[in-house]
Parts: sequence; structure tokens; C-alpha cells
Amino acid sequence: MGVEMRGDLAGKLLLGAGMALLPWLAMLWITVPDSYPAQHWRAAWVGFDMLEIAGLLTSAVLVRRSDHRAPLASIATAVLLLVDAWFDVMTAGRDVIFSLALACMLELPLAALCAAVALRPAVVVSARTATAQRAAVHV
Repeated sequence: MGVEMRGDLAGKLLLGAGMALLPWLAMLWITVPDSYPAQHWRAAWVGFDMLEIAGLLTSAVLVRRSDHRAPLASIATAVLLLVDAWFDVMTAGRDVIFSLALACMLELPLAALCAAVALRPAVVVSARTATAQRAAVHV
């Protein structure tokens, strides 16, 4: 199966999955209660923030090394930060002003920085990549 054919198939599967989830979204809107006591609430939030920290540190290391994987880590971290901001604000209750401030001053700007890193053109090529490219040309 060629790359173009696989890309077309993947696109069709993703489109189908997105469309199939629309009725599920309506069902959730109708059936999910506005509030629900959660188990392991602290572990969930601390664990999520640990993922953000890991993403930020990984992105920093990869960007500093001009590693070609930096955009992948950065976009994943941007998504984590956006999700964190969303859930912080939506579950804040009386602390919504603090959550909005945190989202606007920290999480959203960091997500934008991560997205900018992920979407920028690869201008700087790492020394390792340049060496490998030169070696490949001479083979």
C-alpha cells in the first residue's frame, strides 16, 4: 500500500471517527450530570501537571539540541496546557477568577510558545543531522 493511499485511508478513518462521535457528544450533553464526586481527584490533577512538567522539560531539552523531535514534544505539551486551562476553568467553582488568571497568564501563553516552537520551520539543523546528511550524499 503506497504512502498516498495510506494517507487517504487515514484521512477517511479520522473523518469517519469524528463524524461518528457527534451523536455521542449529544448523548453526553443529555445524560452527564453537571457535578459528580470524583475518586482520586488529587492524583489526577497532580499526575496531569507532572505530564505538563515532563513535556516542558522534554521540549526544552530537544529545542536546545535542535532535535528534529522537538516539534512533536512541543505540540503535545501545548495540547496538555490547553486541556489543563480548560478543565481548571470549567471545574473552578468559586475560584474561577484565579483559574482564569492562571490560564491567561501562564497556561495559554506557554501553550502558544509551545505551538510556535512546534510550527516554526526547521531553520537550524543539528550537527548530528548535518553530518548524517553529508554522509548519505557521499554513499
